[in-house]
Amino acid sequence: MKSILPNLSQYKIVLGSNSPRRRELLAGLDIDFEVQTIPGIDESFPETLRPDEVPVYIAKKKAEAYIPSMPADELLITADTIVWTFGEILGKPKDREDAIAMLRKLSGRVHEVITGVCITTKEKTVSFSASSAVCFAGLDEEEIIYYVDKYRPFDKAGSYGIQEWIGYVAVEAINGSFYNVMGLPVRLLYQELKKF
Repeated sequence: MKSILPNLSQYKIVLGSNSPRRRELLAGLDIDFEVQTIPGIDESFPETLRPDEVPVYIAKKKAEAYIPSMPADELLITADTIVWTFGEILGKPKDREDAIAMLRKLSGRVHEVITGVCITTKEKTVSFSASSAVCFAGLDEEEIIYYVDKYRPFDKAGSYGIQEWIGYVAVEAINGSFYNVMGLPVRLLYQELKKF
């Protein structure tokens, strides 16, 4: 069966991410790709950036690490996700205590999940972001500790994965893309890939 995106047939598509969620979501677009990761990419950012600029900045930074070794026929997809709540950016937690503290902050509040995506070839770079507002129910301390100790969300922005137990019990409403909260705004990504 022919590809839904024949314009991409000239490229070898690479996902520059270790995230199992991003792999699953990109696979859902029926695109053939391989995963390549470069460990230890610096994910710091200037304090002057607006929250919606931060994940795009980091996604571009991740792409820059690949560019020197990229062949001409490669198309690279990199992404980064942050959680923004009450004037604070929540990235990945440092440890168990940090994860618990983050979930206390999210409990009973609305927060914003912003994912930045960068699509890169030798000739062209396109970047964009998507934002989803997530309304969390109140969580008691026992629930927070149960989730952190069982699911160990240390590789997730804001210390949670919406597709896990906490998503079932805490998410009251989402305004925006569910998949964006998982880590990849696939509808927007698909629209951008159609233009390549």
